[in-house]
Amino acid sequence: MSVPARRTARGGAKLKAPRRPGLDLSGDEMLKRLNLAISQIQNHNISTLSYEEHYRYAYNLVLYDQGDSLYSAVRKQIASHLERQCSEDVGPTFPAGASVASLPEHIRALSKAGRDSSKGKASARASSSTTTTTASIDGPSAGSASITLSTAGGAGTKGDKTDAAALAQAGERFLRAVRDVWDDHEACIRKLKDVLKYVDRVYVAKAQVPEIYDLGLELFRDTVLFATTHEIRLHLYHTLLTQIQLEREGSVINRSALKSNIDMLSALAMDQRYLGSSKPRTVYQAEFEPVLLAVSTEFYRAEATRLLDSRDAGAYLKYVDRRLKEETERVGLYLNNATEAPLRDILKKELLTQHLQTIVDMSGSGLVAMLDQGRDNDLMRMYALFKRVPEGLPTLNKGIRSYIASRGKAINEQVSNKASPPASTAATSGSTNTDAPSIDGEGQVEPSAAGKASKSRAAAPANDANAASTPQAALALKWVEDVLAFKTRFDQAALALKWVEDVLAFKTRFDQVLRDCFLDGKTADAGCETAINEAFESFINSNARAPEFISLFIDENLKKGLKGKTEEEVDVVLNRTILVFRFLHEKDVFERYYKSHLAKRMLQGRSVSDDAERGRSVSDDAERGMMAKLKIECGHGYVQKLQGMLNDMKVSEDTMSAFNESVHRTGRDMPFELSINVLTSTYWPISAAAQPCTMAATMVEAREIFTRFYQSRHSGRILTWHPNLGNADVRVQFKSRKHELNVSTYALVVLLLFQDVAEDHAISYQEIAGSTGIPDSELQRTLQSLACAKYKILMKEPKSREISISDKFVFNIGFSCNLARIKINQVAARVESAAERKETTEKVEEERKNQVEACIVRVMKDRKTMPHNELVTEVIRQLSSRFQPSPALLKRRIESLIDREYLERAENAMNVYNYLA
Repeated sequence: MSVPARRTARGGAKLKAPRRPGLDLSGDEMLKRLNLAISQIQNHNISTLSYEEHYRYAYNLVLYDQGDSLYSAVRKQIASHLERQCSEDVGPTFPAGASVASLPEHIRALSKAGRDSSKGKASARASSSTTTTTASIDGPSAGSASITLSTAGGAGTKGDKTDAAALAQAGERFLRAVRDVWDDHEACIRKLKDVLKYVDRVYVAKAQVPEIYDLGLELFRDTVLFATTHEIRLHLYHTLLTQIQLEREGSVINRSALKSNIDMLSALAMDQRYLGSSKPRTVYQAEFEPVLLAVSTEFYRAEATRLLDSRDAGAYLKYVDRRLKEETERVGLYLNNATEAPLRDILKKELLTQHLQTIVDMSGSGLVAMLDQGRDNDLMRMYALFKRVPEGLPTLNKGIRSYIASRGKAINEQVSNKASPPASTAATSGSTNTDAPSIDGEGQVEPSAAGKASKSRAAAPANDANAASTPQAALALKWVEDVLAFKTRFDQAALALKWVEDVLAFKTRFDQVLRDCFLDGKTADAGCETAINEAFESFINSNARAPEFISLFIDENLKKGLKGKTEEEVDVVLNRTILVFRFLHEKDVFERYYKSHLAKRMLQGRSVSDDAERGRSVSDDAERGMMAKLKIECGHGYVQKLQGMLNDMKVSEDTMSAFNESVHRTGRDMPFELSINVLTSTYWPISAAAQPCTMAATMVEAREIFTRFYQSRHSGRILTWHPNLGNADVRVQFKSRKHELNVSTYALVVLLLFQDVAEDHAISYQEIAGSTGIPDSELQRTLQSLACAKYKILMKEPKSREISISDKFVFNIGFSCNLARIKINQVAARVESAAERKETTEKVEEERKNQVEACIVRVMKDRKTMPHNELVTEVIRQLSSRFQPSPALLKRRIESLIDREYLERAENAMNVYNYLA
């Protein structure tokens, strides 16, 4: 080929164009020179090569339709070079002893195995001393390929560590060799791509063949990785998996070598002809990743089985947490990022999902032990890990519910077991005497010692029939039964307080666990909180006496707990109690008990002394604070009567001020200073009937003076006197000194019987009962407080802790005490007896009937017409703040309202009600 010379514009001398390399060469010669240049590039001798010259060779060959020859020559040259590198550089570094089966005839077999690995085609075996994992890949061809991993692990002996190190070093040499060949090849084809850029731009698009760089990748895949002569692929997979497993077992490996080889697998695309899919996939995705996941599955499955048998729950959870972090780090260091999700799923499934219940139920270390032993770090880790799997938190919440139910049942049983009276009492065994509780000066019950009081017991008849053969004996037996029942009620009061304290401590513990261990971000996990609250609600309401016990606890803290406490400390106690109160279903039962206890606090805890007056404001503030909390929880109607009780006390103070002014103005002398509380009968839980009591003349006189004054201001009102609720301050002269006693009104009436008698004059129980008219039950408690408590104002014969109908009492003139003022509390059982509880239940049921009917009428008056189910749902919703009515109760009340013509059934629908105006 030649180019003619061109004339200049002036038509003078001829100018020759610069000589273009290659124009005078044949196509074979240019191809030969390009082959030589490729060899120089592969041998890294490019300093003498001219880029422009060889680019021109490729350009001319493509331009004159010799692109096919050029493309084939490049393919052959690259393949030949790669084959030589495989034999010389990679082959000698094969790990010794690696078990590799014959290579399958078709790549499709491996790609199918990659797809089927998730369906069970890949299998693995593991042992405790050495971990051997076999991932077999089955294909449609006659042959099969398998990768067998055998690494030293588990024992941790010196020999095992040496073997692992040697195995790691051998694998590292092989990986470095493959990496070096890959790095060299990639660098060469990048340079070659620049020289053959015109081939990529023109020939590749026309011939529809891979670009030069992609051709180089394909040739590396087919010539090196998939070579049938060297079997590098399975050696590489085996080595990579072995290195990963060695690292999992604690050995140190060359992560850089792993990353280079895995990046290589991620860069090499699978031939679409062998995939059966149009979606491109890399060798890593199609072959290596499925085997890696299968091997990982079996490794962690074996690890879970081994560790669950040898470690406790806390250590196992630490292991799981560590493994999750390690695998995440492993992906970031050398695995493909896309592997993180499936690998994490394998860990969660094999280490957590399949063993959730086992971890929770582990004896001595599971959820129960963590909660009992305060292992908050383990609880925090359990929550964090269980939250990662769908079944985790439901399993944890189930365990929490079970734990709370079990511990709550134990708390309830402590009360029910200890509060139950013994199967055989003194009465049924024939004994006529028993130990009664001893009351100290603060009104506390001292436990009686039945075994130490045998000397004071009277001889008993041989059997019940003989014991009850006379009226006197029957009366004595009845007396003993009353004393035993009374003592049991004292014991139950202490148990009631302990029950609430145990529940509060239990709830406080779980509040702390929820706050510190079960955090979803910065707030407590809602599901765990719901599970805890539902479990507490269940076990608290399983104790039928929970409303009474909670009211007793509040009573204890408001009556005695205020001493020495600041307003903030009192508020903390009340707030803690409200936490338990919220769980109550029968809040109306609590209200009845609370009213009773409030009445006693306000009436029995007040005297006319100045000190009591000063302390009254603190008590009133605490009472109103508690009512405010109840109002927030249940609404204004719930505390309306309670607030009415407080208002009555304030009105009574104003009434007494007016009474005292009236007495002073008229110049009338009162026999003693008088304080009267006038109570509204609809607010207070007090019987409307007057309590019998024969008072001294001076007391009757003062009472009549006040009655006339009150009726002069409030005509038409009737005053009913309740001396059992009053108290008195009385000055008593003893031999050594004078003391001021604060006693109940009944006790004052009894003491006045000893005012005008000789010092050693004894008055029998029967005489006291006849003179005072006090009911026996009240008289027993009164005499116990005067003769059997810490301050013995009276002495009794015979000397014992119990009151007997044959006892005689003498005024203790020799009584002495360092205190000038002494408070003698009336002995009173704060816990209801069975009969009283039955009466309370009946009253509550009667009140509920009225409340249900009133609610039904309110709803129907507003809606006019409602189906049965909607009416029931709405009534339950409105009454839930007080109690939870049963559907059966609602049905009965609806029927009652229909009978009384408040409602009627719709003509065409029997389950629909109409309101009758």
